[in-house]
Parts: sequence; structure tokens; C-alpha cells
Amino acid sequence: NGDGVGDLPGITRRLAHVADLGADAIWLSPFFASPEKDMGYDVSDYTAINPLFGTMEDFDALVAEAHRLGLKVIIDQVLSHTSDQHPWFIESRASRDNPKADWYVWADPKPDGTPPNNWLSVFGGSAWQFDARRRQYYLHNFLIEQPDLNFHNPEVVDAILGTMRFWLERGVDGFRLDTVNFFVHDRKLRDNPPAEWTEFPANPYEAQDHQFSKTRPQNLAVLRRMRALTDEYPDRMMVGEVGEHWRPLEVMAEYTAGNDKLHMAYSFAFLGPQHTATHFRSQIEHFFRIGPDSWPCWSFSNHDITRHVSRWTPPGGDTAAVARQSIAMLCSFPGTLGIYQGEELGQTETDIEFHELRDLGYIAFWPELKGRDGCRTPMVWEYDQPHGGFTTGTPWLPVKPPQLAHAADRQRGKPGSVLETYRAVLAHRRATPALRGGDWRFLDLPEPILGIVRTPAQGAGGPTVTALFNLSERPQTLTVEGEAAMPGPHHATLEAGTLRLPAHGWAWLEADTPP
Repeated sequence: NGDGVGDLPGITRRLAHVADLGADAIWLSPFFASPEKDMGYDVSDYTAINPLFGTMEDFDALVAEAHRLGLKVIIDQVLSHTSDQHPWFIESRASRDNPKADWYVWADPKPDGTPPNNWLSVFGGSAWQFDARRRQYYLHNFLIEQPDLNFHNPEVVDAILGTMRFWLERGVDGFRLDTVNFFVHDRKLRDNPPAEWTEFPANPYEAQDHQFSKTRPQNLAVLRRMRALTDEYPDRMMVGEVGEHWRPLEVMAEYTAGNDKLHMAYSFAFLGPQHTATHFRSQIEHFFRIGPDSWPCWSFSNHDITRHVSRWTPPGGDTAAVARQSIAMLCSFPGTLGIYQGEELGQTETDIEFHELRDLGYIAFWPELKGRDGCRTPMVWEYDQPHGGFTTGTPWLPVKPPQLAHAADRQRGKPGSVLETYRAVLAHRRATPALRGGDWRFLDLPEPILGIVRTPAQGAGGPTVTALFNLSERPQTLTVEGEAAMPGPHHATLEAGTLRLPAHGWAWLEADTPP
């Protein structure tokens, strides 16, 4: 609407792009009532829409159009904490004996006035804030304005489930659960021990092993109640974000094991700087070894992390080649995959200057940690339009020339572009049973080659696929014995048994028996 901020009608207008890409679902970050201290992740009303983004009628129209296009709609649920402007917290902090006094995590100071324990906030400093009205501290794992709910109180869990039911009744197809391992805290408020770091991290939060402030065993009971709720409705899904630095795969596996908790989960396993065959292989093998009936959701970029083409492309390298290879890798891995907006354009990280900051969560760590604004800049639709066609006004974050160069209209219909590669790769995955399910195993190949064999499930039909990736800037050559076709999208040549993979090249070899 020209105010520089994206809104629900704007998303509805662009849903055809997502459908044409070949995605199955769209995940919306928070659009609920909020003071916007943390970009909507500080919710002041779980069942109301922030007027900044539109109306409930706009949301209903978005869901209807998505369903017409064959897309599912997943919405964010920020349930571990609320805004300090939420009516629940306003009542809770008023006194120690009101009906919601125990709805948040309150604790007395130590005799010397210091916080109850050593727990730290993700965004810096103590995780405790003193409140003069109650003369107690309240817990906030993130911003001071984001007090943590007390999930030990059954009334809180009931209330949260009620807000989730509200959206299920409105036709949403599932939930992305923010910080899903933060729901329950240690009742005894025991100190966290130090983590086994070798170099002190830029953010002190990572110097602790958060055994008591999150990922408590009681969290599983909460997940089971949430799963029971979604199971009341057909074809609904929950994907959880596991915010765990030291044991991410173990928590993912535990939270998705069996059929009574999350349907899938993701962590930051592939959201870091590591870009080696050993890393990708070890993470996937370890996950399925500890969780044989668990289910992952892999992604390379999201709204909290530097875009992967900027993380993984060496200085002076070809970001488009890394982008094209990345989607082929994701589509070859066992599990569900997630794509972050603009990734399908090969979008790069925006260089945000200090005066342009909007994400204040990490401002205390500038410039060692530059925050999350660089990956959150607007989608670029049209090259010749102001701000890439995102808005007629001044955008909330800038659209700079390096990002505008990736505009969708310059790539649409252009063979070999990142956008058309994403469309072709996703279409090939959809048409190839072996890439969607069945068995898998990695090949013992030296760096920088990653190889994985995908075999279709019994009765699914179709060929076995051998996927090969050159994770380097140097061309690589492999000798292939046996018959194999190389259909579908690829970035390699196969002649007389010699497979040539250019820098960041890849190939899918299809055959009844793996070559």
C-alpha cells in the first residue's frame, strides 16, 4: 500500500510466483498484533492482526487464494514468550496474587539484589529483568520486552492451545513453532554450566550449555498436547525451530520421533559457514542414526542467518553457480526442504550500515555480529521499478544495486538463470520418486566431491539416482563405470564414462543400478 512495509494483500498478489516455483507451502513470519520490538516476534495478541499488515479479511483472502493455487499456508507461532504489552503480562506483573500472577516466569532476587541465576539472554546480558511492582525478576530469553510464559502452569498451555485452535479453525494448514525447545524452564532455576568452547564466542550466550534454561524433558509433554490438537484436523503439520547450539540434531530427532510430537524440525545445522562434503554427510548420517523414525527439514538460508550464497561463495566467486548447486543438493537430501524468499533468485546478503539498522536484537554486538537485516531486505520483483517493485514508498530496509541485479523479471524465462534452475530442479524432484522418498546412502568420495545415492521406495517405481556435487571453485573429473543417463537439470557433462563437474557443478545420474 505504499507505506514501505510488506503486507498480507501484497503476499496474496505474489502467490502465483511461489506456486510457479514448485513449492508446496508458504510459511508466513508473524503478522499478529505487536509493538514490533522484534519484527513481530513479540506478540501482544495471538488472534489479532497487526493493522500494519492488513485485516482478518485480508488473511482469509490470502488463505483462499493460496488454496486455489494448490499451496498450503503455514503460520508462525511465537509461543515461548509474549510482548510485555500482552494483556496477560500486564495483569501478571500487576501483583503477586492476581489470576495470571503465575502465567510468566517470576523469581525473587538473591539477597544481594542480583538475578536468580546465571541465565543469559540470546540478545545479550542477563535473561532476567527486575520489575519494581512485584519486586521480582521475570525471565526473558530474548529482549526485555519479551517475557517468557510459564509452561509449568496448565492454564498457560490451555490458553496457548486455544489460540492455535483459532487459526486451525480459520483454515491454516499448519504451524512453524518458533524456538520450540524454549517452552519449559527448570523449576529449580539451577545455574547453567559453561559450554566446552575453545575460543570465547562473540555472543556470550554461546559460552553456556543451556541445560536448565531450555530443552527440558517436560517440553515433550507440551509438544504432545500440540500434536493431539493438530491431529483433530485433517492434513495439518507442525515444523519446529530448534534453537540449540551444542546438540541440535539430537533435539531435532527427539522432538520428531514417533507420531505424537512434531511432524518435522529444523536446526541451524546447515545455516553456518561449513560448506564441505564431510559436513553435509556427517550431519545427515548422524541425524538418521540417532532418529531412524524422525524427520528433518533442511534449509540453507532463513530470516535469521546471512544468506548462504554470501556465506559459501569465495571472494570473487560465482554466487549464481553456488545458488544453482544449492537447490540441487537440497533436493537430493532425505527430508523436507525449506527455501527462504529471494533464495530462488540467488539473492546475496545486503550490506547494512549502522544507521540503516532495524533489527535491534543484536545491536550490542555490532559490528562483530551485524544482526539479521542483511538477509531481510525486500524481495526484488522488477528491475526497472523503484525499490525493485516492492513498494512505491520508502522501504523499511533498503534495496541496493547488488540486490536489485537479481530481480525476478530479469531471470524469468531465461534458460540457466537461478530462478529457472530452481523451477526445473523442483519439478524434477517432484517427478522422481527416488528424490522424494525411499532409501539413501552416501558414497565414499574425497573432498570436494559429495555423492549420495537415492533409491525409490519399494513399489514407487522410477530409476535410482546418483547425485554428485563439486563443492569447490576448481573443476573436477570423475570416471563413471556402468550405464547412466543424465536427464533433467544438471551442470556437468558425461562423455565416454568421464563426468566433468565445473566449479560448483552437479549431476544426477539415473539408472536401474547405480553406476
